[in-house]
Amino acid sequence: MTTKRLQKAVVLSAAAALAAGKILRHTRRMDLRNKVVAITGGSRGLGLAMAAEFLTRGARVAICGRDLTTLERARTLLEQQTGKSAYTIQCDVTREMEAKGFVAQVESHFGRIDILVNNAGRIEVGPLEDATQSDFKKAMDTHFWAPLHTMQAVLPEMRARRAGRIVNISSIGGRVGAPHLTPYDASKFALGGLSEAMAAEVRKDGIRITTVYPGLMRTGSPRNANFKSQNKKEYAWFALTDAAPLVTIGARKAARKIVDACEFGDAVLVLTPAARLGILAHDLAPGLLISLLGIVNRLLPSAGGIRKNTAKGRDSESLVTRSPLTALNRSVERELNQAS
Repeated sequence: MTTKRLQKAVVLSAAAALAAGKILRHTRRMDLRNKVVAITGGSRGLGLAMAAEFLTRGARVAICGRDLTTLERARTLLEQQTGKSAYTIQCDVTREMEAKGFVAQVESHFGRIDILVNNAGRIEVGPLEDATQSDFKKAMDTHFWAPLHTMQAVLPEMRARRAGRIVNISSIGGRVGAPHLTPYDASKFALGGLSEAMAAEVRKDGIRITTVYPGLMRTGSPRNANFKSQNKKEYAWFALTDAAPLVTIGARKAARKIVDACEFGDAVLVLTPAARLGILAHDLAPGLLISLLGIVNRLLPSAGGIRKNTAKGRDSESLVTRSPLTALNRSVERELNQAS
């Protein structure tokens, strides 16, 4: 075979594989109309955006959150944005009985759960010197144990029907460890491993699990994140990064992509080109990437300030965080129920 014929054969084979993949993907499509969706951490940020997207596509949605006032405001916002209402449940999914109780209440109210979205999260920002064991435990309780408990609760009924979808929201921090986010990154790595391993095991039961690795998103979340050490400086760099226009994605756009991935039963979704580039760099040259992140770490605030104590972003404002540089994030705070 000549080189030209070989090249043509390779191109045709690749095109055929791509077409077959698209056809196979459409065979997995789930009609979201009247499907029951349960979303943890659905009262604000990305969770609220996903709730709105599912409602818009005709699904019936239940959301949970720890604060009753925030939940009630979320229900009102969803009614205003979609013309539809969500079923709200106050609970703390870091507590096993409450996480499983959330699943039980949704199943009791709607009769079943077709789609479970594990989205609840917490962010702790600060140097490793001021991170505590409690920080790691809270991160693991939120990002590993809570999803494990809700998945264990929902799987028996899904297995009985041989149908169901689960979406686990990890992070680019679950593929590439970033400085000053060590507890968060460690727990998101754990969630990614749990999610992908379980996805392989439950495929035989007709259940598909989608593991999502978002990059930086404009969700308005920095004001509700937790900051240690030199908290005002930590909040400043975090808020600026989270609002950068060229490397971040809007929460509404992210929600559409995540719901699409759920609808088609995709195994993995990486959001933003920057996140895909970071993962590629990690896979190809992990040592070099860690060296570069070590340089970044030297530029971040040193230990000090309030040390191991914690302050919310909204209590760590400065001239920088009140400036137009964070305007993109500020613009969605009220829309996504972050302005509490």
